[in-house]
Amino acid sequence: MNDITTQELRERIEKGENLHIVDVREQWEFDEANLNGLLIPLGELPNRFSELEAWKNEEIIIHCKSGGRSGRAKEFLKTQGYENVRNLLGGITEYLANQ
Repeated sequence: MNDITTQELRERIEKGENLHIVDVREQWEFDEANLNGLLIPLGELPNRFSELEAWKNEEIIIHCKSGGRSGRAKEFLKTQGYENVRNLLGGITEYLANQ
């Protein structure tokens, strides 16, 4: 699945779409700014990805600060059979910069 741009995500949020967003940053980063997603820090993902089981066949949007950690999270989830995972290009940094 192709990754998602901050512009596309913003448009979908503004339309009120029910999105499955997973934030793989740390708690302190999430506390500073977040997109109201489910927080599962990247280091905890191997032990917590079962929390995403209900979304396994649905689109999941993964984000972090700039796209690196979320890219790794996307690849990990793909190895676990999650095929519809999209990485937020530029992460929350770009999302917030383009408000």
